[in-house]
Amino acid sequence: MTVAVPSYNQGRFLEQALTSIFEQNVPVEVFVLDGGSTDNSLEVISRWKDRLAGHRSHKDEGQAASINEGIGRGTAKYVCWLNSDDWFLPGALSRLVEAAEAQPKAPMVYGRCWNHYEETGSRKAVWVQPFSERRLALRCIISQPATLIRRTAWERVGGVDPTLHMTMDYDLWWRLYKTSGAPHFIEDFVAVNRVHEATKTANNRRLHYREAIYLVHRHHGSVPLKWWLAQPYAVWWKSLIRRISFH
Repeated sequence: MTVAVPSYNQGRFLEQALTSIFEQNVPVEVFVLDGGSTDNSLEVISRWKDRLAGHRSHKDEGQAASINEGIGRGTAKYVCWLNSDDWFLPGALSRLVEAAEAQPKAPMVYGRCWNHYEETGSRKAVWVQPFSERRLALRCIISQPATLIRRTAWERVGGVDPTLHMTMDYDLWWRLYKTSGAPHFIEDFVAVNRVHEATKTANNRRLHYREAIYLVHRHHGSVPLKWWLAQPYAVWWKSLIRRISFH
């Protein structure tokens, strides 16, 4: 399995991410794509370098380009990426591989995921649902850290779109579905998404919604009313709650 780990100044989280990958009971080839960090990231990478299939640290073209680079350097049948502030749960990858092997026509498989709130240490389940186009048009029902993609399907769509900054994963699910069929869902919790004050989504809600609405219109043909109702709530109210939570 090929795992790309894009990272930039996330040294305080990178150790846990890499540990969670190498503690999986499946063979992995791991590529760390660091964007030229100035924190302790290089020290963490150095500790793991003998187990990495590849690593580099320099200014790059952003997260999506780094993901494409890492997966492109690998050769395994299945691919995924793990952001350096997230982590896999024990046995996650073997459960995803088992599901993928049992569903050979599915371009990808995905499971459930926890949101871990760094400020409080609490957890809440991410909104993940069994797949349907209607559900995907209403919201992103697939949580990226909890996914595994067949390399043939990944290569068919050309990976993630480097022109997107906030919704590259949402766009990828649409393109995989449109070109290769519906993904397969499993009920298992397989990953943890870390929520902290430096995350892109928390800091760019307006751009996030703008990109998401554009993608739904492009891939689904129309934008459900829910998006227009949810956008002002998410931009204003959630931003207010975030400021209260992190200060």
